[in-house]
Amino acid sequence: MTVKVLIVGFGDLGAEIARQLVKSGVEVIGLKRTLQSRPEDAVNNQVKVIAGDVTHTASLAMLETIQPEIIVYCVAAGGQSDTEYKAAYVDGLRNMLAMQNSNPRLKHVFFVSSTRVYGQDTEQLLDESVPALPADFGGKRLLEAEQLLHTRTCGTTVLRLSGIYGPGRLRMLNLAKSPGNWPRQNAWSNRIHRDDAAAFLVFLIRQVLAGNAVQNCYIVTDSKPVPQYEVLNWLATQLQGNMPEHMPVSGGKRLSNKVMLATGFKLQYPDYQAGYRTLLSQMPT
Repeated sequence: MTVKVLIVGFGDLGAEIARQLVKSGVEVIGLKRTLQSRPEDAVNNQVKVIAGDVTHTASLAMLETIQPEIIVYCVAAGGQSDTEYKAAYVDGLRNMLAMQNSNPRLKHVFFVSSTRVYGQDTEQLLDESVPALPADFGGKRLLEAEQLLHTRTCGTTVLRLSGIYGPGRLRMLNLAKSPGNWPRQNAWSNRIHRDDAAAFLVFLIRQVLAGNAVQNCYIVTDSKPVPQYEVLNWLATQLQGNMPEHMPVSGGKRLSNKVMLATGFKLQYPDYQAGYRTLLSQMPT
C-alpha cells in the first residue's frame, strides 16, 4: 500500500517537502486555505491539494477520510498578533488532530515550530536540552502548540526552525543594499536554507517509515551562528562592493545543530555564504 503524507499548510516550505517526497514514490496530499494560488502548480501535478482552513473545523471534514501515516503541520500565521498565532498554531493544530482521532494508520506527526520559543539573549550556545523561555506572544503560542502536540499517543516531533531563507526569501539581500536601514543592534543570528529544512524533514519521515526512532524535538539551523552585520557586510560586498559597516555584537542568541547532525543528516548549505552564494548566482544580472 502506498504511504500517504499529509502536509497541512501547503506553502513554500510544504511544496519543497512534497517535491522531495514524491521522488520516493510517496503519495502526498496538501492542505491549504484556498486553491487559487499555486505552489509550483502542486509540484508539477504530482500532489493532490485540497482546500481547508485549520481555524474552521467545518472545512476539515475531508481529513477524516484521508488517513495518512505521516502528517506535517507547517502552517503560517495570518499576521503578527497573539490572536492570529493562537488561531493558526494552537487552535488550528488542535482542530487538525481532532480529525485524526479515528485514524489507526497514523504513525507520526511533525510540527514545524520556530526558534522564537527561545526568547533569551545569551552567549550560551543553546541546544535542545536548554529550556525554551519565550519572550513574546509568538514564542509563547508556539510553545503552547508544541506541548499540545506531545499529548498525542502516536509519535510526535517538533522542529524548531531558525530564520528560513532561500528562493523568494530575500529580506537580507534587499536589506544589504540599503545600509542606512540596517538594524541598530548587531545581534547574533541563525538561519536555515529552505531546501535544507525540507530535506531534514524528509530525512526524518524516511527514518519513521523505516521503523527507526527519532527524537521529539530538533533545532533546525545551519552550522554557523553569526552576527547580523557579518551577513549584511558580506552580502553588501558581493552585491555592490560596499565598504563594511562595523558595530559591536550585542544581544541575540546562538543555536546548536549538534543533535540534528548526529542523525547522520548532511546540510547542503552549512553556512550563510554557501546558501547566499547559490541565491546570488541565480539572480538576474
